[in-house]
Amino acid sequence: MPQPKIVKKLQQSFSDLWREIAKFGIVGLSALVVDIGLFNILRFYGPDGQGPMYDRPISSKIISVAVATSVAYLGNRYWTFRDRGRGSMGREYVMFFGLNAIAMMIAVGCLWFSHYLMGWTSAFADNISANVVGLGLGTMFRFWSYRKFVFPAIPQDPQHSAERELAERDASTPI
Repeated sequence: MPQPKIVKKLQQSFSDLWREIAKFGIVGLSALVVDIGLFNILRFYGPDGQGPMYDRPISSKIISVAVATSVAYLGNRYWTFRDRGRGSMGREYVMFFGLNAIAMMIAVGCLWFSHYLMGWTSAFADNISANVVGLGLGTMFRFWSYRKFVFPAIPQDPQHSAERELAERDASTPI
């Protein structure tokens, strides 16, 4: 018995969503490797275990996060969400950084709540609140906000046909 159109459409929508989630996860893990790797290179890769920014951990982290965020932006723009709408790259990039700042505040907020309000101050509790709960909630926020604001879906109305054609052409072009 053939499936109704609505069932096929729902199956395709979920398939597309899961594909985006998987790509988003791969891009995020790649950016995490860049962040951690670059941070450690700046701090510890050099003679006697002292890198070029050994005595500047905050500056090292700011640089590593900025580079990792740029890697994440490019990966999401040209791979994860390549078949979605395009705005100007500058606008997207600024919005991407802003949304990442909000996501970071989610993780910091979880840490603040558990550490200062709940009094759970062990290294284990801090890591669970910041790097499991906070990072998890921040990641969900990032995925939703990137899809909604940075790389929005292209409307199906005729007025946006040129955008749709451009996105389809970009999606078929290998990276």
